[in-house]
Amino acid sequence: MPRIVETTVFRLDELSDAARDVARAWYREIAPGDDWHECVFDDFETICAILGVRLATRSVRLFGGGMRQKPCIWFSGFASQGDGASFEGNYGFATGARKAIRARAPQDSELHSIADALQAIQRRNFYQLRADANQRGRGYHEYRMTISVERDSPTNQEMTADAEDTVTEALRDLAHWLYRQLEREFEYQTSDEVTDEAILANEYTFAGDGRRFG
Repeated sequence: MPRIVETTVFRLDELSDAARDVARAWYREIAPGDDWHECVFDDFETICAILGVRLATRSVRLFGGGMRQKPCIWFSGFASQGDGASFEGNYGFATGARKAIRARAPQDSELHSIADALQAIQRRNFYQLRADANQRGRGYHEYRMTISVERDSPTNQEMTADAEDTVTEALRDLAHWLYRQLEREFEYQTSDEVTDEAILANEYTFAGDGRRFG
């Protein structure tokens, strides 16, 4: 026979510190959503365009049945030693990249270094270097990217001895930079402050020990 059972439920700000940690852990299992990284990807696309990297794209099916193109960017994280980020695309010299990257990210010395390295090696090769970056194998980090570098010289002039290593290192540094941005965004999205704000905004309630009620 059905019975009515009364119980007391609590808002997050009514729980003890230990119970709040339990409630936060529950919320972090369902959040952030699948699209939490999209703002980082959008910024990365802009950074790539400034530096002269054209990202490859792949077709993705939409929920409504249509298709759209998404950049070939991958990552895994953030607790294992093999975690990281990688991308596919091609690189060529971009005029004004050093100045533009500083205007976009004035405090980001890592991006400045990447732009400077690419500018310097291009200058030594008369701005004729091109590169292709592809993903290989399983796992996503900068060393899963195979990068081939060549010089597009009308006179078949060889690239300088340091060209391949310099461009490869710069593009891998760019993938590592992306991973750090993703890691920072994830840490922010799952911080106590953001988690508490989301729980309270959604008016979730909990038992006294912090377990989700309802």
